[in-house]
Amino acid sequence: MEKFIDFLNYDFTFSKDVHISIKAILVVIAALFITSLILKLARKLITRKLPNEDKIKFVSLFSYSKWFIYVVIILTTFHNIGVNVTAIFAASAALLVGVGLALQTLFQDIISGVFILIDQSVHVGDIIELDGKVGRVEEIKLRTTRAVTIDNKVLVIPNHLYLTNSLYNWTENGTETRENVLVGVAYGSDVQLVKKLLLQAANDHPLVLKVPEPTVLFINFGESSLDFKLVFTLNNSFEAGVPKSDIRFEIDALFRKNNISIPFPQRDVHLFQNKQ
Repeated sequence: MEKFIDFLNYDFTFSKDVHISIKAILVVIAALFITSLILKLARKLITRKLPNEDKIKFVSLFSYSKWFIYVVIILTTFHNIGVNVTAIFAASAALLVGVGLALQTLFQDIISGVFILIDQSVHVGDIIELDGKVGRVEEIKLRTTRAVTIDNKVLVIPNHLYLTNSLYNWTENGTETRENVLVGVAYGSDVQLVKKLLLQAANDHPLVLKVPEPTVLFINFGESSLDFKLVFTLNNSFEAGVPKSDIRFEIDALFRKNNISIPFPQRDVHLFQNKQ
């Protein structure tokens, strides 16, 4: 029995002020085990009546939070059983500073992920644009958001970019978005006919919604053309490139049939000869 007690009291000495006994290590392990059981029970009680989507988000947040709780339990247990916690911090100060600098971006990502879960600014299924990249959100984690582009490429977006960049949520107000096609016609063209043909190109496309109706804006007298904007509504902005391309094909065909030309930029060059 005495040998077992001596074994429990055996100290691992790291420095003059830092030493930890086997008994202290066993007490910490027991404290962590009990804490783990309590956290599991608390998680089941809290998530029992939550919807599946909110439950997944809470579990993600809980999985990160529990490590912070474990650290607090370890330090508190060491302090209560007489281990000099201050000396441990002093001995590892340089290491902690280095780790803190290395984890700075990680903590920024986690904090941003918490903000996303709380304010509900981005949801799974939303179409977002960030730094000129567009994708449909497939998964939101505390550190990263995963989105898939129209080319079926996966975007892994660090969550801290939400705090430092402007985020465009295309579907925050619903799946319907207003799209447009720009076109210029030659000076002297019948603008009313141009308007009619542009509306026809939009209304004939099966993916363009009838309400609100497509509209045409005469936006400018350009240097080489009269500039128009055809505005219409789609129900799937993520794949807007395909119907917009179809509408451009149709506009070109209608303009050719009705002798309306789309000019290219032109410049008049005047040459002057100096007479000596």
